[in-house]
Amino acid sequence: MNRGLYSACSAMLVQETHLDVVTNNLANVDTVGYRRRVPVNAEFSALMDRIEKVSEDGETKIVTVPPFTMNWKGKQIIGGIALSNVYSESSMDTRPGVVRTTEAPLDVTVDGPGFFAVQDAEGNTYYTRQGNFLVGRDGTLATLDGMSVQGDGGPIAIEEATSAQILDNGQVLADGEVVGQLALYTFENPTYLQQTGRNNLSANDDSGAPVAVEDVRLAAGTLEMSNVSVVEEMVRMIEAQRAYEGASKALMTHDEQTGKLIASYGRQ
Repeated sequence: MNRGLYSACSAMLVQETHLDVVTNNLANVDTVGYRRRVPVNAEFSALMDRIEKVSEDGETKIVTVPPFTMNWKGKQIIGGIALSNVYSESSMDTRPGVVRTTEAPLDVTVDGPGFFAVQDAEGNTYYTRQGNFLVGRDGTLATLDGMSVQGDGGPIAIEEATSAQILDNGQVLADGEVVGQLALYTFENPTYLQQTGRNNLSANDDSGAPVAVEDVRLAAGTLEMSNVSVVEEMVRMIEAQRAYEGASKALMTHDEQTGKLIASYGRQ
């Protein structure tokens, strides 16, 4: 195989994915609580050395196998494509965003590490930093998407109270009485939380299991905005476009040289 063609092609694919990540970040620049995503590349050979293995408990796990040597008809293949990179995953930037004062009684910002737990109608639990809550149709504290916000004992019922408020310590008041306590969760490696859409995150083996925060600290009447910097993302977009153009030119050069080589040997 022509390793130059493969390397240039993989570089183009990587930069194309980088552009997708940057575009998604820019689209969420005004999304409350959004954390920018950072693309992560990996060496192609390292990914090829990973295989999926089904364990005894029936779960599929990724394991690393020792490097192997490819042979064809007793001849050892010379070299490899270790210089080729491929897109591996995207990680989350954990830097906090700018805090904006709203003075709304159900707007809160997490003061420090931690995520709110929300649950959809199917019972799936997600985690988010988006703290602009409201009273849902069923009378519980909910997100703008209709997911129920989880407290220490599950959903927080406000029902038909005329007024509701969230305090800095996470207590939820309805008509001046405490009706619930907001719960916050942290993770061992929050950068690996998987983005599932609608500014929600899901836990996985890489992020670790959620751990409840004992001392809940919030900033009531405020909202944490996105930590996306438009200037930084525009610079990353320009860099990705230039790198894509460079890889495209390298691909065309390799293609032309390959054509000349074939034509030259074909005349002999």
